[in-house]
Amino acid sequence: MEFLDYIKHETLFGIDVWRYVVAGGILLLALLLKRVFAHIFSKLAFPFAAKTDTIYDDLFLDAIKKPLELLFVIAGVFIGIQFLQLPPEPAQAQKFAHGVIKMLLTIDVAWALYNMVTIVEAFLGKMVSSTESDLDDHLLPFVRKFLRIFVVVIAVLVGVQNLGFSIAGVVASLGIGGLAVALAAKDTLANVFGSFMIIADRPFHIGDAIKSGDIEGKVEEVGFRSTKVRTLDKTLISIPNSIITNLAVNNLSRITQRRVRFTLGLTYSTKPEQLRTAVERIRILLQSDPRVDKDGLLVHFTDFGASSLDILVQYFTVVTAMPEHLPVREELSLRIMEILAELKLELAFPSRTVYLQGGDGETTAAAGGK
Repeated sequence: MEFLDYIKHETLFGIDVWRYVVAGGILLLALLLKRVFAHIFSKLAFPFAAKTDTIYDDLFLDAIKKPLELLFVIAGVFIGIQFLQLPPEPAQAQKFAHGVIKMLLTIDVAWALYNMVTIVEAFLGKMVSSTESDLDDHLLPFVRKFLRIFVVVIAVLVGVQNLGFSIAGVVASLGIGGLAVALAAKDTLANVFGSFMIIADRPFHIGDAIKSGDIEGKVEEVGFRSTKVRTLDKTLISIPNSIITNLAVNNLSRITQRRVRFTLGLTYSTKPEQLRTAVERIRILLQSDPRVDKDGLLVHFTDFGASSLDILVQYFTVVTAMPEHLPVREELSLRIMEILAELKLELAFPSRTVYLQGGDGETTAAAGGK
């Protein structure tokens, strides 16, 4: 009885003690309801979501489960504060308490949004897994970190505002500071945007052989700052993404055919009929080979050169990999040599004729190689 009289008639900081007792009871009830809700939620919602074909509902329930439990605690604190009837003076405790409740709600919502980033990541991961490029896979960790940092920053600013502090100065400071950082790190930002351009445009994939400017090699890695290329000399070059996006990139791995083009120079002792036969046999040789594409095939007598009769030969091989292309090119070149040998034709070499005039006025000619 003495305890009941005490809590009924005594006050603490201007508030009846019995109100503290009731507020504590409300908080304990909220904690009990939180546990009951968690049990029911796990027993009903998760089994239902497991029956669906998609994983997004499972991820959504995982994301909101703990924030919903915290919501029961926040509700208990709010009802308890309302029951306490905090005095407005001297420190405006009632207003401050309501600000704390708002901040807790902000944290709760931010917690749920922070967890829901996994849903966005799963959705984007499914999209990029269906593409041939590995470049967009590197974007996922960046998107996840960016979204979570964004949620945290917004939550902090809203929480500070709910406590009664003005965030105008903070936002202005962030704007000025962001401008300073942007100016100081403009090259870094340019490289990051360059990586986005590479991912969006996909001029090459990881593992492709490329040639850009004086650099030729195989792409090993595409980061947010640079692209790493293993050169033909087996050295590793890091090219800033802001530079490589502004260069012409020749993707050698996407070549559909390889061109072979050269000129056969025959000596001027070659007879017209021999020349005509040589051109026809070389053309038939290339047309009958299945490794040679028939489009773009050229075999023609084209020029009277300074020291030779020139036959233009051009063809495209359907095999593009160098280990397969070079043997085809070698074999066809040797067979062309065999055709010339059968026709008893000789390849010319650059030469010049020098005319010498003696003291008696006679002129003689001396031919020599160049």
